[in-house]
Amino acid sequence: MKEIIVGENEQDKRFDRFLKGYLKEASGGFIYKMLRKKNITLNDKKSDGMEKLKKGDVIKIFFTDDTLNKFRGNESGANKECPELLSYKKIGDLNVIYEDDNIVLVDKPAGVLSQKSQKDDDSLNEWLIGYLLNKGDITAESLDTYRPSICNRLDRNTSGIVICAKSLVGARKMNELIKDRSVGKFYRTIVKGKIDADFSLKGFLSKDEKKNKVVILDKDPHDPAYSYVETEFHVVSFNREKDMTMLEVKLITGKPHQIRAHLAGIGHPILGDIKYGGKAYKGLNFQLLHSYRLEFPKNLKEPFEELSGKEFTAPLPKEFNVFE
Repeated sequence: MKEIIVGENEQDKRFDRFLKGYLKEASGGFIYKMLRKKNITLNDKKSDGMEKLKKGDVIKIFFTDDTLNKFRGNESGANKECPELLSYKKIGDLNVIYEDDNIVLVDKPAGVLSQKSQKDDDSLNEWLIGYLLNKGDITAESLDTYRPSICNRLDRNTSGIVICAKSLVGARKMNELIKDRSVGKFYRTIVKGKIDADFSLKGFLSKDEKKNKVVILDKDPHDPAYSYVETEFHVVSFNREKDMTMLEVKLITGKPHQIRAHLAGIGHPILGDIKYGGKAYKGLNFQLLHSYRLEFPKNLKEPFEELSGKEFTAPLPKEFNVFE
């Protein structure tokens, strides 16, 4: 028999949805059958699965260890090192800019995936779990019911700040702030050529998933495959000798490759961004784009009051020395 005590990261979930996540290899029909037969109970009572879980609720699953392992997707039951800990060790220590009970702000290096695209990939998502396991903030058992995760994604070769959620409360709040654009997201980049003044660009973006490339149209094509995008650009400085401009970029919307495609569209592709018309520079063959600064809104309530009105920055990586 397996007993689970509902914690803060599981509360407010509907019981059947919790079970479908926990018993990921079991069909919905099987789960409801087990509920009817009281092979799965909530607070020692029969359940239809519709209840909202509360902190302190007791879930009991009356399966043999072999059956539980089967429906958990771990038929071998082998006691192997957690793969997230292995990812953490492979990627190594990263710069943690800020951390509290609910979130971590991490400076992601270029070359590290935000989320894995294939089963055996190492990514920041796995690194986060390994980091928290290594610190003792979570346990392998707690991952059965809640998995910490990143809240915003950066391209593999885009570096800088990523918001990571340690708790369900943190994930919900950060995703809410990102969705309603309450968090100011600023990037630094270098483009070839001179840009004299600040400017903004608007358009309609569509992504070709097979080519992993986007196009931006000036006018609305009235096609659901296209999304409105808007970006603001501020000139930081111009290097006359190298004919390069450093820009600070503010995302008004946040779509894949938005900054890269917008700059390519005005004839100033990002240095190293070969995919969007840029050229390799002194061995740099990926886009020189860095998530530099985050600004949180004021008047955030508990437990996020520490973030109210705060600004966080990630130092420019060494690749930006090409500007000097």
